[in-house]
Amino acid sequence: MVSFTPTEDQQLLISTINRYATNDVRKVAHEADESELIPANVIETGWQMGLVPSAIPEELGGLGELSAMTGVLAAEELAFGDLSVALQVLSPALMAYPVVLYGTAEQREKLLPLFLEEAITPATAALLEPGVFFDPYELKTTATTSGGTIQLNGVKAYVPLAETAEWMLVYAKDSESGRVDGYVVARNAAGVMIEKREALMGLRAMPTYRVQFNGVTVDETARLGGAVGIDYAAILNRQRVALAALAVGVGRASFEYARDYAKQRVQFGKPIAQNQAIAFMLAEMAVEIDGARLMAWEAAWKLDKGEDATREAYLAKQYADQMVVKVTDSGVQTLGGYGFIREYPAERWLRNGRGFTTFDGLAIV
Repeated sequence: MVSFTPTEDQQLLISTINRYATNDVRKVAHEADESELIPANVIETGWQMGLVPSAIPEELGGLGELSAMTGVLAAEELAFGDLSVALQVLSPALMAYPVVLYGTAEQREKLLPLFLEEAITPATAALLEPGVFFDPYELKTTATTSGGTIQLNGVKAYVPLAETAEWMLVYAKDSESGRVDGYVVARNAAGVMIEKREALMGLRAMPTYRVQFNGVTVDETARLGGAVGIDYAAILNRQRVALAALAVGVGRASFEYARDYAKQRVQFGKPIAQNQAIAFMLAEMAVEIDGARLMAWEAAWKLDKGEDATREAYLAKQYADQMVVKVTDSGVQTLGGYGFIREYPAERWLRNGRGFTTFDGLAIV
């Protein structure tokens, strides 16, 4: 029998992050969205909880072990506070976790100590590419090997924190074999051009950038995993599960706010929660959230067991994408006219939720 009951350590982590999300993140989320800037101290506090360092195994100098199940629990709680904050606090994992999983001994020795510092590590990853129909298996960004070096050419979109990140893990397709691998690239490498910050409907407090790689030349040692490379499908699975968990957090935030509002808002002499239409809508929101959460947990459980979780990860991501739009839209409807006012968080959750179908590569567990 499969049990998803959190361990004592995981329950302690959930409680810690929930306090942070409620007491620190929620207080600044609206202003951060309006000003497009998250206060540095909020990010520092989130980093100091040690989510990424504790996912690096002790034998590699870290504080624990990489667990997808722990990752989804943390991601949901962070996104419950605010999605932009969650993605920024977890952004170093975009490079750290693939290095833990597939890095050579030299790469681990060089890169992993960066993620054990007291201050947040400025690192990110570049997967998504501009275009209407993005297919992670048909990347336009190419890697061409010649004379012991590799040349990268292509354009990436939605690259988190690219302007300040010192290192990027760039996913590209080998121009001969068609294999996709990750390449460690310094932000200041010749040929890396970071365009102006993207103006998005959601994630307004999370800086993302379009980045051009114009003949960027790196040594062959920059290929993650060396000649062996990476298990690209497994990385995609971990990214999908992370996004599903984040979507659950956003959906849960919208639901709980709408539920509490409906209990307090009185019309025609009774709380609107007692109106059948509102009550049924709230119940359906709760069902959708629980369903998406269980699917994310099942996929994470399989990842931790070392099993192929492609089917579970894909279905969890697809279901969560639909769930978060439906739930956050219902949250706006529950608030009525107030749901359309920017001073209330419901519209922010809807804007953020609507983007999950395009957030490929922005998180990993």
